[in-house]
Amino acid sequence: MQLILLTALTMIAFAANSVLGRMAIGSGDAPLIDPASYSAVRLVTGALMLWVLVALSGARQAAPLPRSGSWTSAFALFVYAAAFSYAYVALDTGTGALILFACVQATMIGWSLKEGDRPGWLEWLGLITAFGAFIWLVSPGLSAPDPLAASAMALSGVAWGVYSLRGRGLPDPLKATADNFLRSVAFIAPLGLVVLLLSLPVQATPTGVALATLSGAVTSGLGYALWYRVLRQIGATVGAIVQLTVPVIAALGGTLLLAEGWTLRLIVSSLLILGGVALAIIAKQRRA
Repeated sequence: MQLILLTALTMIAFAANSVLGRMAIGSGDAPLIDPASYSAVRLVTGALMLWVLVALSGARQAAPLPRSGSWTSAFALFVYAAAFSYAYVALDTGTGALILFACVQATMIGWSLKEGDRPGWLEWLGLITAFGAFIWLVSPGLSAPDPLAASAMALSGVAWGVYSLRGRGLPDPLKATADNFLRSVAFIAPLGLVVLLLSLPVQATPTGVALATLSGAVTSGLGYALWYRVLRQIGATVGAIVQLTVPVIAALGGTLLLAEGWTLRLIVSSLLILGGVALAIIAKQRRA
């Protein structure tokens, strides 16, 4: 029962990242904080929280914290966070979480195909179903998401997929994540320069900063730490399946907290995407 509760809490934390981002950045004509500032606060507070957790854990590994991560992984983490923030300027919570999740899974599955994995027919059925539903979700139409925002979220998902692939098999994923968060802070300055050169709006209300801090320190920092603890007990396959609940939880949060509606396209595409990915994961596990 404790494991179930911890797993559910972790999925709620992951979904809350989408809710908090949309709440802070996508507040109509008067957002609480701009995307660049939101990303910066989220990364800095996430780095601080993870550093504290590593210090409190008393872990003794051969590699010290500054050499646990890498600049490549840190850049992928930064791209994920920045693109995520800019996407939620124009995406509803559930739609954004669904696009993010679909692109994370597509990146990881695509890499396994590149490495020589040969799916069975049930896996192909699930993958084709999920991919077709994703194309339908983002294709032009009255209820289609904003194309630029959807592209930004897709980039965020690909970046997170790359980050996840690079993190497989690490001896201490918590320490590596803490180091990558710390390194990612270095990319905030170039982002600020781009914002300055393009004369993009910069604003940060106390509430917006508080929401970004909550996302960075709690639902990201603590959430990832909790996830690594849970993942050791449930395994990678079950972990991939339970993450199917994140877009649904995010959409429910958007409905309850932001009064966002559910379009027929979102409902049907969600069922097909999540169902297709679940079928592919289960079929692959049986094949293994």
